[in-house]
Amino acid sequence: MTDDVLAEQVGYYRSRAEEYDATAYGDVDAARARIARLVATMAPRGRVLELACGTGLWTEALARDAKSVLAVDAAPETLAIARERVPSNVTFAVADIFGLAAEERFDVVFFSAWLSHVPDERFDEFWRLVGTWLADDGRVLFIDEHTDERPKEAYVSDGIVERRLTDGRTYRIVKHFIDPAALRERLRTLGWTCTITRDGDDWIAGTAIRATDS
Repeated sequence: MTDDVLAEQVGYYRSRAEEYDATAYGDVDAARARIARLVATMAPRGRVLELACGTGLWTEALARDAKSVLAVDAAPETLAIARERVPSNVTFAVADIFGLAAEERFDVVFFSAWLSHVPDERFDEFWRLVGTWLADDGRVLFIDEHTDERPKEAYVSDGIVERRLTDGRTYRIVKHFIDPAALRERLRTLGWTCTITRDGDDWIAGTAIRATDS
């Protein structure tokens, strides 16, 4: 079931590419300003790996201060949009995150609105992979949605919601809204030290480092 839903999730974002910015953010200019502020506060530097980069709104903010950005997404349709809005220090790759074989290690691994789409049973696997991509003194930076946002979704089973495109097509996707205290504890058991702050009512911003680095 998980593999079927993950395939459907990719299909959803491929089909949603052209309408994503307007439907996800509404006022794209206001969203871009908020994103720029958050990324500046998180201060990504050096070599950055961005997972699930989507249409590139976060990528363009990351690229301002990073030495280089490798931006990865499973949907070529969103990458086509992202390529139009970012500077030359960004390289794009179409890839399944769980199958990504990065040839270098990164100072920062960044993801926005991705962790909540990771199936619960693959959570540990995901963070193990992140550890293989991260330089010894690197940081994981992430943005996601607070658990208070859960009522906006239509759940069809535990951890699976149904999303509808503007043309009426429906898709199942994984969605686990973030409880900061629970996430910090779960990451602690996996060897990560995590700090999380809240930005507005909807978003949380997190930083994770290997516990031995602290």
